[in-house]
Amino acid sequence: MKTRPIGIFDSGLGGLTVLKALRKKLPHEHFIYFGDSANVPYGAKSRQTVTKLSVAIAQFLEQQDAKLIIVACNTASAQALPTLQKKCHVPVLGVIEPGAQKAIRLTRSGRIALLGTEGTVRSGAYEKALKKKRKDIRFFAKACPLFVPLVEENWTHKPAARLIAQEYLAPLQKKRVDTIILGCTHYPILKPLLRQIAGENITLVDPSDTLAEEVHRLLTKLGQSQTTGRGSARFYASDDPARFKRLAKLVLSAPIQTVHLKKLNV
Repeated sequence: MKTRPIGIFDSGLGGLTVLKALRKKLPHEHFIYFGDSANVPYGAKSRQTVTKLSVAIAQFLEQQDAKLIIVACNTASAQALPTLQKKCHVPVLGVIEPGAQKAIRLTRSGRIALLGTEGTVRSGAYEKALKKKRKDIRFFAKACPLFVPLVEENWTHKPAARLIAQEYLAPLQKKRVDTIILGCTHYPILKPLLRQIAGENITLVDPSDTLAEEVHRLLTKLGQSQTTGRGSARFYASDDPARFKRLAKLVLSAPIQTVHLKKLNV
């Protein structure tokens, strides 16, 4: 059981930021990553569609003998997690609870904002998770539908990216928030740019680190933690694996050998 892989999935490249954090925290574990590049982005899709896609991917990861499934996509975590936890035969973790937990820990004023996809913002999942932990939180949210295409097209260093980020951050800065949750796994790739615009007084929260700690605790509790040997990662994409491989290198800061094509039957 210990040597079985951990399954991770996302709508595209963004979940690689979660994989990066997990490999750093759990260097002996084996991972299977599925990027649904044929259907990216999930943010504007209906709950029904996101759930259908998520279930199909989770079933594939279970067929690959995953001992745990991580829903790296915030939209899927917000809209499909309860269904996945009912249907899957292994534990399933999302990114929203870890993100809320970290934001609560870091805020000084209790004024917390969310940058997220339209689906994540519409779900209200982050506000619910935050106020469950601390009722006096002042919560603000901003949907950022252009961020995912910027990342997927490798436009993060273009002047357009700065203009778009300034437009999205401006209303949150007026609200005097001191903590902003990066509520999509694509957004940490924009973190250097967002930090420049947000300034030193605003803390940017990437849920990945807290999620990695939670995964470590869960596997240890279940007696399924791999503590020896060299970890590995296997990659799948639902469309254009060559492009996925090329862009994944930029996110992971290291090349990957192979990306397998796996089309979804939904």
